[in-house]
Amino acid sequence: MIDIQKIRADFPILQRKINGKSLVYFDNAATSQTPKQVIDAITDYYTQYNANIHRGVHTLSSEATDAFEQARQKIQKHFNAKEPCEIIVTSGATHSVNIVAHGFQDLLGATDEVIVSEVEHHSNIVPWQMLCQKTGARLKVIPMKHSGALDISVFDKLLTTNTKLVVVNHVSNALGTINPIEEIIEKAHNYNAAVLIDGAQSSAHFKADVQELDVDFYLASAHKICGPTGVGFLYGKKAWLEKLPPYQGGGEMIDQVSFEKTTYAGLPHKFEAGTPNICGVIASGYALDYMNHIGFDVIEAYEQELLNYATNELLKIKGLTIYGTTSKKTAVISFGIKGIHPYDIGTLLDKMGIAVRTGHHCAQPIMDYYQISGTIRASFAFYNTKKEITYFISCLEKAIMMLA
Repeated sequence: MIDIQKIRADFPILQRKINGKSLVYFDNAATSQTPKQVIDAITDYYTQYNANIHRGVHTLSSEATDAFEQARQKIQKHFNAKEPCEIIVTSGATHSVNIVAHGFQDLLGATDEVIVSEVEHHSNIVPWQMLCQKTGARLKVIPMKHSGALDISVFDKLLTTNTKLVVVNHVSNALGTINPIEEIIEKAHNYNAAVLIDGAQSSAHFKADVQELDVDFYLASAHKICGPTGVGFLYGKKAWLEKLPPYQGGGEMIDQVSFEKTTYAGLPHKFEAGTPNICGVIASGYALDYMNHIGFDVIEAYEQELLNYATNELLKIKGLTIYGTTSKKTAVISFGIKGIHPYDIGTLLDKMGIAVRTGHHCAQPIMDYYQISGTIRASFAFYNTKKEITYFISCLEKAIMMLA
């Protein structure tokens, strides 16, 4: 059972007024809010042990290094990676994708193929397009169905002995669709293809066990799981990470440097050039602690209640269409109102204190499939309530009447 009032008290921003109205924050798929426990961890770092890591013998550096590496171990445990060195700290999911895409430049040739899906965020499309342009490899696309699900029967036909990499998101940011990644990973591995799963949208709703999945690469962003912005995680199987070249050159990622030759540090430091977002990484560990204390099973069940309630109420509104109607979804509803632009709805809802996202959600191929310019997206988190949804519905009906 979730103690919603106790949880909401942990999030100072939820006490804000927007245009004189209590904030209703339904833009969680873009970024989640941050609990006081994580904010306190940030303050504690800067007031007690702010120092660079891995480089100093003094007390502050040692304390910061210990806290940083403890956070890495928390991430390792959360995703059940085999070793801490399989967790690479990045600036976010986009950075994580680009590390792998850059690493495959020397591994692909003109006869090779990369498979992506039609429901990807742009950050899991563009790096692979760039990779294929540089290597001559062919980019192939798993199409979507009208429900927002992937057409796995077509995926079966796309796989060949030339397939070297399959990249798919765990959950669609635009539709909330949960993709059958277990099946995708198994089928790709039957062709000896590596698999990267973008877990940026899934990580806020349920836990992924990378060993159980047998996935080669898995990534996430801290700011979607109650952590700060500017921090991401890339899991990679040790064998793959050792095979890939460094993404950036600089301090920390080196072993020995001379003008004749440079040798690189071992994992994970090979991929962590420069001073990282030390405070952000430490705070991200506290964010995982916070969510795990509540329990991801509890979070998932409660968010499904919110999703079902909101879906049923929205479908009562005349002229409203929900995009993404699979039975396996996270708490995301993307919808449109006939004859009304999403931006206009979003603007009026903001006047009533409600934050939703409007537009193409960095997923233009999805919008092209539905032949629409964009949607209104309401995305819920475990600190939202049915009361907020009821208020949202009433405000949405008012906005529609004003714009009709």
